[in-house]
Amino acid sequence: MRITGGIYGGRRVKCPPGDIRPSMDRRRESLFSILGNLEGQSFLDLFAGSGVVGIEAASRGASPVLLIEKDRGKKLVILENLTIVKTDISLWMMDVRRYIDTAKSKWDIIYADPPFPFTGRKEIILQIDKNNILAENGIIIMHHPSSDKWEDTVGSFECFDVRKYGGSVLSFFRREQPIISGL
Repeated sequence: MRITGGIYGGRRVKCPPGDIRPSMDRRRESLFSILGNLEGQSFLDLFAGSGVVGIEAASRGASPVLLIEKDRGKKLVILENLTIVKTDISLWMMDVRRYIDTAKSKWDIIYADPPFPFTGRKEIILQIDKNNILAENGIIIMHHPSSDKWEDTVGSFECFDVRKYGGSVLSFFRREQPIISGL
């Protein structure tokens, strides 16, 4: 895999052993084209896998960047991949749900890419909502199989964009905007 843009563009990252579905270059490039300039934006990568999405975010100006991955078998490869990054990026080896329950920071962008057999995607978004770890005006991006059916709202978040890539989808969520009467 390679970094598709930004200051680390063109550099290669390794894929760790174990259960992993690497983010395809084309889908990642499209995601970061949608997100635009990430300067000054914090980025949380849940289910980090190889770390490539978080590295891509750092490459495009996001700081700080935090990767959460519970599979300790991926740790050495992720740490090796992070050696190309000279900005504020960290790896925490822990369960995503535990992180969300104990998080002390709010994030501008939360990217979640659970393994496709994972069945708790909506619960992850509800947990993010309950623990209030999304910054004001922040967005959540959930990568999921196209066979998943989603409502327009999950908790206090509304789905405002959906992008399909073959058998997978990126769904974008933000807090529902309150309706102001009399305008």
